[in-house]
Amino acid sequence: MPGRLQNKVALITGAGSGIGLESSILFASEGANVVLVDINLAAAENVVKIIAEKSPNVKAVATKADVGKEDDIKAAVDLAVEKFGRLDVMFNNAGIMHPADDNALNTEERIWDLTMQINLKGVWWGCKYAILAMRKNPTDEAKGLHVGGSIINTASFVAIMGAATPQLACTASKGAVLAMTRELAMVHAREGIRLNSLCPGPLKTPLLMDFLNTTEKRERRLVHLPMGRFGEAVELAKAALFLASDESSYMTGTDFKVDGGLSSCYVTPLGEPALPPPQSLSL
Repeated sequence: MPGRLQNKVALITGAGSGIGLESSILFASEGANVVLVDINLAAAENVVKIIAEKSPNVKAVATKADVGKEDDIKAAVDLAVEKFGRLDVMFNNAGIMHPADDNALNTEERIWDLTMQINLKGVWWGCKYAILAMRKNPTDEAKGLHVGGSIINTASFVAIMGAATPQLACTASKGAVLAMTRELAMVHAREGIRLNSLCPGPLKTPLLMDFLNTTEKRERRLVHLPMGRFGEAVELAKAALFLASDESSYMTGTDFKVDGGLSSCYVTPLGEPALPPPQSLSL
């Protein structure tokens, strides 16, 4: 039975860990050839090995890139087209949440600038070069439509409602990602190029756990989570798969929230038992 991304080519940034790692494995299992981009090349190469074992019928390539550098992103997109002849899915997932990111009074300018360089400029460049590549994809003769592609930009629930623990630069950068994604979605809709934002809630990943480095910080986040637990990276990978696939063919410009109900909640009563992750999470 063909996979949901059969014969498609996907590029995933931040592919060496967290959402990027789980998405890389999942996209490959659904038939996509994948280009895995990470600043940590060894981590991305390790994911290539996992894919080779789990999905031997597809190809995976790892490359090192700093998404805060335009030339690195262009080179990664060029690699995808060179290796596989096209680009169908661009998942601009890489980002940072610096531990020194704080409120307006305490956040240093260097932290602000670094965060914007990676979280905002990096996504802009990823969109730019993905759009240029997707414009070259062929026309679907049966439908008479340009094939285009799907671009997924990782934003965050903090872009919609603000964070309980101060992280001003990250919050501002993710809000900008939402606005940029909506505008690009409108500009390129008639080209068959879809752009959607993925808005994770708090996840049990090294990125967030390093930031929520005290019991007080973690409990401050959990009080707003109706499910009483942090999300799992694979749960976001499944959402990204939906946005990448033709199942979401009539979706563009959306803020796709996968947040355990957080954005619909005011305060969750303390002391309620946490809802365990479903057993179906394992791939």
